[in-house]
Order: sequence, then structure tokens, then C-alpha cells
Amino acid sequence: MKAAIKPRINLDDRTPLQEVIPLATPFVLFVDPASACNFLCPFCPTGHRDLIEQTGRFQGVMKFDLFCKVIDELDGFAEPVKVLRMYKDGEPFLNKNLARMVAYAKQSGQIGYIDTTTNGSLMTPERLGPVLEAGLDKINISVDGMSNEQYKRFTGFDFDFDAFVENVKWLDANRGDCEVAIKIPGELISEAQKQDFYDTFGNYCDRIFIENFAPCWPEFDVEAFTGVTIREGIYQQPVTPTDTCPYIFYSMSVNADGLVSSCFLDWGRKLLIGDANKQSLQEIWNSGAMNALRRQHLEGRRCDNGVCSKCGQLTHCLPDNIDAYRDELLPKLLSYAGSEIDDRAPGGAAVQSVAS
Repeated sequence: MKAAIKPRINLDDRTPLQEVIPLATPFVLFVDPASACNFLCPFCPTGHRDLIEQTGRFQGVMKFDLFCKVIDELDGFAEPVKVLRMYKDGEPFLNKNLARMVAYAKQSGQIGYIDTTTNGSLMTPERLGPVLEAGLDKINISVDGMSNEQYKRFTGFDFDFDAFVENVKWLDANRGDCEVAIKIPGELISEAQKQDFYDTFGNYCDRIFIENFAPCWPEFDVEAFTGVTIREGIYQQPVTPTDTCPYIFYSMSVNADGLVSSCFLDWGRKLLIGDANKQSLQEIWNSGAMNALRRQHLEGRRCDNGVCSKCGQLTHCLPDNIDAYRDELLPKLLSYAGSEIDDRAPGGAAVQSVAS
């Protein structure tokens, strides 16, 4: 097997956030090509159409003109964004402009690296080839079963597993410099199938990994929807108590309709900090709403936030921990933000006045 058994995220050589916060330029920008998905996975909020309908969330694809506006406005930051993550809530390949988007972002000179995550159902050579040619740096492929029957049971989708495997092989043969990572939730397959997973895909990717389910989405009970008891972290690591979200200090997420979330797990649109249709990204990154949320976390009051308090990302998926540095980071944030801190954080309780 040529692939390394390694998680899709980079756990080594990470920048110590306590040394760089506050950031004038986000390290990571999530831009969602599509908020809809063709799968009905029980372990994902987007798979529950009734829940999504209750939120009133836009279900569709991002318009190309809006994407171009977002990329153009990266020029307003002091430095290029390190990573553009072209995924969030839905299936990116539902957007027929995906290749054009990747090409536009690559040619902007404002982004160092572009990746995406797909369920692979639309990953045909005809759709994938132009995306690779556009310059995609990495593709994460989520496998949701090892047979047509398992896919139907877990995703509600009539999946051609054999054709999917052939498409993965085509990707490996034509990917150029694009890194390929393939992962599967271990709860979906038997012990015997775990070796089959490695045997089937291990020679056609750079990284391969069997993950665990994780209660990462706020206000979405993965255990209740799947019947699985979660005892470990997503990468088999111990569950670690963590109180301060690091993501809000180095990333933000542009949803498919242009509304901007402070968090890439904001499936219910309760952590909105701006609107890219009307505001610049720099304005949103330094907004009073975003800074109020950062302050709330640095003051150790995450659990005052009705949404953040219900997030399992910090305990089950977190690669960074800045809890020990809150006292030194808070005055830096207040000095950087000045008067740009709202009285109330998105999703949370009132924030004290800056003068207090």
C-alpha cells in the first residue's frame, strides 16, 4: 500500500496560535460552492432535510459572480490567505462552476493552497478533469460504505461503488501534483471491511484513514441520529476538555448564499457575522460581531454562548488548544479591535463593554 495511514488534516508543524493572534489576515477561508447535498447521511445535518428546512437555510449553489467578489476582496488583506477550503455544508461538485472557481482563485495570487472535500458521487473524469487542470492542490474523498447496498442504507443514494472505485483510480493516474486523501467512518463498516477499505483504496491515494463519528456540529446529536456511542475523538485520540475555540481566530466561512459564519460548523446559521454580498471580507473579519465572539471565548465564557456551548469539535476534533494563553491574548485582542466589539456575540450572551 503506497498511502500513509494518516488523517486528512495536518497535525504536524502547526503554527502556535498564541504567538500570532490576533491575525490581520485569516489563515483559512472556507467558501462553500454548494449548501445542498445529494446524500441523506444520518450523521450530517445537511442529510436531514427537515432540520435544514426549519433553519430557513439557503439550499443551492454559490453564484460565480459572488465567488469572484469574495476572491477579489482578498486583496484587501495584508497577506495572501494560506488555505482556501472549497467546502462546508454540501457537495461541492453540485456546482457546475467548480473548476472555474478553482481556476479564478488560483490565478488571483491571493491564495496559497486550495482543497475540497467530496462524497465522490459526481467525481467522474469529465467533472474532475477540469478541476485538476484548474490547479486544485488537495481533494479529500469521503467513503460511506464498501458496497452499493451499504451506500443505499447509509446515504439514501443509489451509488455505483464499482464505478466510484474506477474513478478513484482515474484520479490517481491523472492528478498531477494534487494530493488525494481518502477516509471512511469506521462505524459504517465491519472489522473485515476495514482491511478491504485499505486494500481497495490504499494504492490510489496519498493518505488513507478510518475515522470515528464525532459530535462536532452544535445542536446536532450524532449519537441520537446514528445510534452510535462515541467514546473517542475523530482520529482515535482521547477526548480532551477544551474551552476556547481556536478556529474563530484564524478562519471564517462564506456560505453558498454569501452570508458569512464565524464557524465552518455553523450548519444552522446561528453564528453569522456578516454578508459578503454587501460587505468586504476585511470588514467582516474585523467586525464587531466576530470580535465579540473572540472576546467571549478568551474571557472563558464559551458556555454562555447558546451555540458554542453545544459544540463537540473542541473536545473530539481539535488540533489546537489556546486555553492556557487566554490571559495574554485577551488584552492583545482588545487593543487590536479597539471599539469594534459588539455588545452581543453571535449565538451568545451579552459581552461586557470594552471599557470594563
